[in-house]
Amino acid sequence: MRLWTLHPKYLDARGLVALWREALLAQEVLAGRTRGYRAHPQLLRFRAHPDPLAAIGAFLAAVHDEAVARSYRFDASRIECRRAVRRIPETTGQLQFEREHLAAKLRLRDPARGRRLAKPPRLDPHPLFRLVAGGVREWEKRGAARGRGFFPWGAGGGRSPRAPPAPRRERPSRRGETRGGSARR
Repeated sequence: MRLWTLHPKYLDARGLVALWREALLAQEVLAGRTRGYRAHPQLLRFRAHPDPLAAIGAFLAAVHDEAVARSYRFDASRIECRRAVRRIPETTGQLQFEREHLAAKLRLRDPARGRRLAKPPRLDPHPLFRLVAGGVREWEKRGAARGRGFFPWGAGGGRSPRAPPAPRRERPSRRGETRGGSARR
């Protein structure tokens, strides 16, 4: 689950859809309707808010606004609580960390968008967040802290593009032959 501090306008289509779905899941968690993800660190900011459901509603509303601007059809009726809320303070270090995290994902999925993300000297946060000075949040999971580089899983969240493919196992066909030729030599 990633509830981006970055403004949704920086996300590619895949990222925006994922953000919508993950924020809807967060809404379910904060409403107490699911047992999974209750202790997820991304939810700490929302739980600390005086009205967590209104905060996630405001978060979802901004994601929906971005979707509408792109002519996507996200169902706004799924946002349970729509009212003005106090903005959540978030650090500039967290925003920068997420910029680098997203840029690594976009290098693989949408290189043009990734280059645009690298250009602006100042990034806009999600409208729910108010920037304050500070480093990366202590709840953030970072690969470097575990001694495996910035992203231990590679830039795109799956197998690292630099890792060699797994070797293919030869399996006998129905006739007792392998793909590479006869099984008996």
